[in-house]
Amino acid sequence: MKDRITEVMQDIGAEYGLPLIADLQDDTVLLQSGLDSLGFAVLVARLEEELGYDPFTLMDEPVYPKTLGEFVAVYERFAP
Repeated sequence: MKDRITEVMQDIGAEYGLPLIADLQDDTVLLQSGLDSLGFAVLVARLEEELGYDPFTLMDEPVYPKTLGEFVAVYERFAP
């Protein structure tokens, strides 16, 4: 899951000319990854198309992940 998410992040960075950091790790702070708010919206939309679900709409209480590891964990937790 992490590999696919980081691939999509890199694709979006390249498409939108966003300077994504080279070494994305679990402790990478999302706001420091290089994606802006539009980039994250596109990321969630693309992952929903590809994976068939949006974990953020499935949550009872909203969670806002701060790191890449937390973001990946949200997708793994709500995977069908």
